[in-house]
Amino acid sequence: MRVSALIPVKGFRNAKQRLSPLLAVAERELLAEVMFRGVLSQVLGARGLAETFIVTGDDRVADIAFGLGAQVIREGAERGETEAVDFARLEMKKSGRDAVLVIPGDLPLVRSADIESILAQIPDGPSCPFALLVPSHDRMGTNALLLAPPDIIKLRFGYDSFNYHSSQVSAQALPLRFVENEGIALDIDEPKDLDRFLSFGFEDGETARLVRGILAGKEVSRAGSFGGL
Repeated sequence: MRVSALIPVKGFRNAKQRLSPLLAVAERELLAEVMFRGVLSQVLGARGLAETFIVTGDDRVADIAFGLGAQVIREGAERGETEAVDFARLEMKKSGRDAVLVIPGDLPLVRSADIESILAQIPDGPSCPFALLVPSHDRMGTNALLLAPPDIIKLRFGYDSFNYHSSQVSAQALPLRFVENEGIALDIDEPKDLDRFLSFGFEDGETARLVRGILAGKEVSRAGSFGGL
């Protein structure tokens, strides 16, 4: 089975609005770009993927994707994550792609080995309908989906998407397959996610250096941020 990666990415200018209580517009824009570059580099380095696509309606995102070696599916206008992924899945299905690994562009912990571990879950033998979910750390979100064919289930990203996607798998009479993966489970949406990221103690990597640098000059209550963990 040939698996293509798909990363939905909107323009950086309006990214990460829920971080606005902590980060200024320019800081959010830079963080979104740095995370995207990091995720794309790790996905491109993963063994077992046939190709990597970025779906976006933004010129800057498309230029970065092309520069790093990914292919781009262009939206006519930026829409929500669900609409962007559905648009790209349809294009991929039309062009004969067997399977898709959908993964967001804001996973600062993800490494190529995490991608490879997900691909290793594909059943042996002849190709058959298949869906694998990777939940977020709180199991409210879905941080990756491996789908064969690409349109095997309906998608809806956002609040409680993991339960929604689980129900869609069951509705197709498919076995419910999911796997926990620490590197994929954390995406950055809220200030507490930055604290959780730093708690892993990464000393290298552009995203870690950027986050530490941004937060160094701000008054952040660590106790309050970690309260929900």
